[in-house]
Amino acid sequence: MSDINKKRRQVRLKRKVSIRKKLSGTAERPRVSVTRSHKSIYAQVIDDDTGSTLLSCDSVRAATVEAPEGVTGKCAAAYSVGRAVADLAKEKGIAAMVFDRSGYLYHGRVAALARGLRDGGIEV
Repeated sequence: MSDINKKRRQVRLKRKVSIRKKLSGTAERPRVSVTRSHKSIYAQVIDDDTGSTLLSCDSVRAATVEAPEGVTGKCAAAYSVGRAVADLAKEKGIAAMVFDRSGYLYHGRVAALARGLRDGGIEV
């Protein structure tokens, strides 16, 4: 791994720790954690009080939802993950979540996932 990639990863992990100090999910308002890879995006809904994962979804298993105009490619996949998580959360009676971007910048795929959650009726 090159030095620049190692540095980027270290900086992101430092941001992640800083963010997690301030965020916590409860049973009423669980935390939705986002993880990106080069090809996919993953989302988990976590109750930090019990330490359990309530539900999860990824771009490989998410049903394709028609994305808004101008959203294509990986951002469209992230939007569909957000909508799928919102639908699963509604079935479990969850109406609001805390958004944990895991140190990633709130831009592109991460923002598209959050938009999908909001469009699905979840307060983020």
